[in-house]
Amino acid sequence: MPGFMPGIHALLFGQGVDGRDKPGHDVDRTTGVIMTYIAKPKFHHPALPKNELGYTHRDYEGKISTLCAGCGHDSITASIIEACFHLSIEPHRVAKISGIGCSSKTPDYFLGNSHGFNSVHGRMPSVLTGANLANRDLIYLGVSGDGDSASIGFGQFAHSIRRGVNMTYIVENNGVYGLTKGQFSATADRGSKSKRGVTNSDNAIDLVAMALQLGASFVARSFSGDKTQLVPLIEAAIKHSGAAFIDVISPCVAFNNHTGSTKSFDYVREHNESVNRLDVISARDPITVDYAPGSVQVVEQHDGTRLELRKINADYDVHDRLAAMGFLQRHAAQGQVVTGLLYVDPEADDLHAHLNTVETPLNALNAKELCPGSAALEKLNASLR
Repeated sequence: MPGFMPGIHALLFGQGVDGRDKPGHDVDRTTGVIMTYIAKPKFHHPALPKNELGYTHRDYEGKISTLCAGCGHDSITASIIEACFHLSIEPHRVAKISGIGCSSKTPDYFLGNSHGFNSVHGRMPSVLTGANLANRDLIYLGVSGDGDSASIGFGQFAHSIRRGVNMTYIVENNGVYGLTKGQFSATADRGSKSKRGVTNSDNAIDLVAMALQLGASFVARSFSGDKTQLVPLIEAAIKHSGAAFIDVISPCVAFNNHTGSTKSFDYVREHNESVNRLDVISARDPITVDYAPGSVQVVEQHDGTRLELRKINADYDVHDRLAAMGFLQRHAAQGQVVTGLLYVDPEADDLHAHLNTVETPLNALNAKELCPGSAALEKLNASLR
């Protein structure tokens, strides 16, 4: 099967072809094998619901999560699994790429039969960009965290967005560095308090506002505890052709789920200002939507997919980038977390269109196409003089 980095998931995550971990030494040096996870049973109920491809939810799962019980990141994992199941995506057509952090561990917990690459801290966007340029036929899913994207990877994030890389970029945003005991991250709101009672005096980086300013053609924010909103947002982002960015507030139950935190479950539930609800209707499906009371906005995308927005805020326009930025700022000043589809450009182009690249993936080009001869080289050189 032609594709990007076949077998890299097993190589990088230490899983052999039989599903077991690589040989190693445990703490007691008695078994000779490191058991880094609890194996999932291979059997499942034969009556599980199936999608158009005949796959069940189990076909979109990965290993059992080793994150803290109740972590918001696991809820995001469940939403990604649900979205891919609904879209009837073939797992081997997905390339999931991450950086470093609690968030960047999560790709190991979904789509176990897809391509995976766990990159260097903050470098996920660059690795994803390179992979996308080499093979445009895959669905690219970038998973990052607020520390990974808003600090060491801030420049990487900015350039991948401004270049319009065709991807779904998800930031699992908890406002802290969970792997290093809960220090404030760059997205922590000014005035919020840590678990130890320390008040954050730094201004926060709003990645949604940055994505809007940098030219992302699909921008959304959601809450890990709101699966009804998050699943269709992920579906729409995957179907979108261009740079799709979703910031997901994902409370850290160990270090940032207390009174005084603006990223806790209670705070987000109490201050959530949702601008719309989204339905994704595939071009191949009959349109049989029962419209709820209130206005409905329909967005047609390149592939014929229809995004139907049930507008909660009647004055909100998902096509106005500047208005979205102003709306975010006004509600942030009131301590409110704006969620929903904030901006979409249905006529967006991606990086391949900007660069006029060849439609064939690079690994499928033959020798004649890769080496067109001296005349073609002379013409190229002449164009650069």
